[in-house]
Amino acid sequence: MTSTEQHVQADPAPWRVWTIPNLISFIRFLGIGVFLYLLLGSHDDVAGLVVLAVGGGTDWVDGFLARRLGQVSRFGQLFDPLVDRLYILAAVVALTVREFVPWQFTAALLARELVLLAGLVMLRRHGYGPLEVHYLGKAATFIVFAAFPVLVLAGQGGGVEAWARPTGWALAWWGIVLYWISALLYVVQVAGLIRASRADTPDVVRQQST
Repeated sequence: MTSTEQHVQADPAPWRVWTIPNLISFIRFLGIGVFLYLLLGSHDDVAGLVVLAVGGGTDWVDGFLARRLGQVSRFGQLFDPLVDRLYILAAVVALTVREFVPWQFTAALLARELVLLAGLVMLRRHGYGPLEVHYLGKAATFIVFAAFPVLVLAGQGGGVEAWARPTGWALAWWGIVLYWISALLYVVQVAGLIRASRADTPDVVRQQST
């Protein structure tokens, strides 16, 4: 049995879509458009802050319910982190346009996403599906989600700016560092799977030639 076959068989999660956890993920997904409209369309920063805080703060709910209710699905394992990434990308782009965060921060986050995308493409070429999200990446997502509302709050000025701005940036850069550490771990995993796949290839060739 090849490493690819072992990887596929080790993933028993069914492709169930209509579950309570997936419904929560879909509601969170719809919140992305609401957030973008509030922040970029109507410039209702407070309402946008609430939507972002709720959307990010409930990140753990769908995963918790999936395990609690026995409704873990492969669709959910892929869709939930996708929603997280879209939330973060939408938030960082909107905050950059509104000048709450500098372009350097946005570039650091987008570069990390490109690394993950390149890794996914390499996995696909060798017959592997997406890897499960590392706990470090989940922690980084939570921290970044916590940073964005604080940065929006800091942009409102007044007495809150004195504590909100340093707090928001401490969380933001902490999250970025953890994001890149998780990306390096992801690259190591991808490289290991690709080496295993290449090591299996000569055996397959020899079996076909006999």
